[in-house]
Amino acid sequence: MAEVLANAAPLADSVLVALQQIVGEDKVRTDAESLQTFGKDWTKVYEPQPAAIVFPASVEQVQSIVQLANKQSLALVPSGGRTGLSAGAVAANGEVVVAFDYMNKISGFNAIDRTVTCGAGVITEQLQQYAEEQGLFYPVDFASSGSSQIGGNISTNAGGIKVIKYGMTRDWVAGLTVVTGNGEILHLNNGLLKNNAGYDLRQLFIGAEGTLGFVVEATMQLTRQPDNLTVLVLGVPEFSAIMDVLNSFQSAMDLTAFEFFSEKALQKVVAHQDLQRPFETAAEFYALLEFENSNEQIEAQAMALFEYCMEQGWVLDGVMSQSIEQLKNLWRLREDISETISQWTPYKNDISTVISKVPGFLQEVEAVVNAQYPEFEIIWFGHIGDGNVHLNILKPDTLDKADFFEQCHRVSEWVFEIVAKYRGSVSAEHGVGMTKKDFLHYSRSAPEVALMKQLKLVFDPNSVMNPGKIFD
Repeated sequence: MAEVLANAAPLADSVLVALQQIVGEDKVRTDAESLQTFGKDWTKVYEPQPAAIVFPASVEQVQSIVQLANKQSLALVPSGGRTGLSAGAVAANGEVVVAFDYMNKISGFNAIDRTVTCGAGVITEQLQQYAEEQGLFYPVDFASSGSSQIGGNISTNAGGIKVIKYGMTRDWVAGLTVVTGNGEILHLNNGLLKNNAGYDLRQLFIGAEGTLGFVVEATMQLTRQPDNLTVLVLGVPEFSAIMDVLNSFQSAMDLTAFEFFSEKALQKVVAHQDLQRPFETAAEFYALLEFENSNEQIEAQAMALFEYCMEQGWVLDGVMSQSIEQLKNLWRLREDISETISQWTPYKNDISTVISKVPGFLQEVEAVVNAQYPEFEIIWFGHIGDGNVHLNILKPDTLDKADFFEQCHRVSEWVFEIVAKYRGSVSAEHGVGMTKKDFLHYSRSAPEVALMKQLKLVFDPNSVMNPGKIFD
């Protein structure tokens, strides 16, 4: 494989002119503000150092950019909403950033098939609102839905808060158009529900973080709108009781979400956002349950389960939403955590195991971090209904950022040894990018990684597509 070296120096004038000829002079930027803005994601580990930002407006323009990259040995990094948490969209080594902001059109809605065609730059919330206007629902949802883009969601197989009911992004991708590292345009699956004609290449590009090719257009599946969503927030004395609550509710009714967060997380959200505690009783942890409250019988069943959990000592207190506004505010107690703790420069681990093993898993991880670095504050939250927990280690004010990340990197070695012990994942939903690639071997065997590298060679022989991400 021909290795592309990072462009430490500015791009040659001839390359800039060639890019301008493809997308237009006003769609190529090299000013310092644009390089900073479009060269990074939400991670703070790597400083962005792209050579240029280019804004294609069509599939054909993306193809031409990739073809130019192969001829000129350019490294390309895709940029969507820049909300990633693994540095998968960070251009730290003089790459050319391909930003999909202008490929933001929604087209091709089919009411019978319940599908809609989206450009890679369509914002998640934009698709959700469009689906609602058609009387339908796009269920993949998360805190960054107001800025994340569909292309990025697909490239990282984004999960979010409703996986327990609706699954991951890949479950809603009916078709893809991609530009491979060779500069070929592939139309994959064509919106079919049933298609067993050979390998499903669509699935290879979902979650590939732009390392095989760039997602440029997608046909997304929609579903019916949920009926009268209602939220319960329950105070739980210990983590193991959360699993008892989950089992009790899931055995009797369908849930659309089951989240958790710690008392420390709640304290920070209440202190820094315009929100109130859900109830006076403080608890070590909180469970947030969401369900379709479509009739009085379901509501009565939810209340009976709540009372049963109280009797068992699994729940200390609770509240049920009585309006849309209250539902939104209760959700904010969970959804506003990441934004709130960002001021402490958190080091994030996005880990998972099978649902039944989560309590022991979390307990072992917390014990290791507390034993090695007792001065570090830990904030826990996550999608407990699908086995995904988020470990956030907050930087002490007195500690330099570089030293903090170095120490956390060592912590991650111990954390991921536990992940491997539980046969879990070092990245449940955020992707590998650069921040997790040193730890890929804890979740993937050597033969698996070798096969991944061979696939990379097939689709991107000159390594122009997001090099240095997932593996070197």
